[in-house]
Amino acid sequence: MRLFLFKISLIITLPFLIAVSNNDSQEFQGKAYYFSKSRMDLGTWGARMSEAEKKQIQSRLKNRLEKTYTLSFNKEESLFKEEEKVDAISGATDSWGSNFTRGEQYKNIRTEELVQAQEFYGKRFLVKDALQEIEWKMDSESKQIGQYICFKATSSIPSEELNWFNFSWNDLAQANSEGENTEVKMTEVEAWYTLQIPLKHGPAEYWGLPGLILEVSAGNTTILCSEIVINPKDKISIEAPDKGKEIKKMDYRATVQGKMLEMRNNRGRRRG
Repeated sequence: MRLFLFKISLIITLPFLIAVSNNDSQEFQGKAYYFSKSRMDLGTWGARMSEAEKKQIQSRLKNRLEKTYTLSFNKEESLFKEEEKVDAISGATDSWGSNFTRGEQYKNIRTEELVQAQEFYGKRFLVKDALQEIEWKMDSESKQIGQYICFKATSSIPSEELNWFNFSWNDLAQANSEGENTEVKMTEVEAWYTLQIPLKHGPAEYWGLPGLILEVSAGNTTILCSEIVINPKDKISIEAPDKGKEIKKMDYRATVQGKMLEMRNNRGRRRG
């Protein structure tokens, strides 16, 4: 059955490959729409809560647990952007959460370059670094996502490479207690890509498979593509962000951790 699906996928992909190769004289473009859902891990604190209390917290944090994105792409470049949501109750955006969310992300798969705009407490940063190398293990398992036949791939990626723009007190505590032989924390990733769109793009930090990645599950979060538009009537502009203080990923991570530690220490002094 898997071999049969693979043959069907190749048959469907061939016209697309011909279209892409014949499209050298004009810009090939597309736009993919994704949504993500994250499970809330309340740890030991959550074990003491009632189901009603858990649902109330999930409702309050819905903007952080459920997000929508667009991925604009051509043959070599992509631009991944989160669509900003307004809280239905307060009518405001999540200003605290925005300090630790992924900013506008540009990837160039030919030069293997990442450029990402980040804003932290009103200060703009321009993160420039190499794309994270991902060693994918491809599987023959397949499934259909929308009208696309997708194949499974898995990988194990250092967690800090996936969450370098984010912050948690647990990570800070771990960083402060690190020794020389501290084991690198890894995240298991499962991705589904389609050969019907034979481009190495994908959402977020994910890329490098022989087809567009339509679904990714990593940790508590799943990102799923809901719609794809190939060569839309209106031309898509794909440009790397260019405003902010230039910095590397891990240097940005250290900057955020340092600032959060400073804020915590200042609060402790005021209370004393």
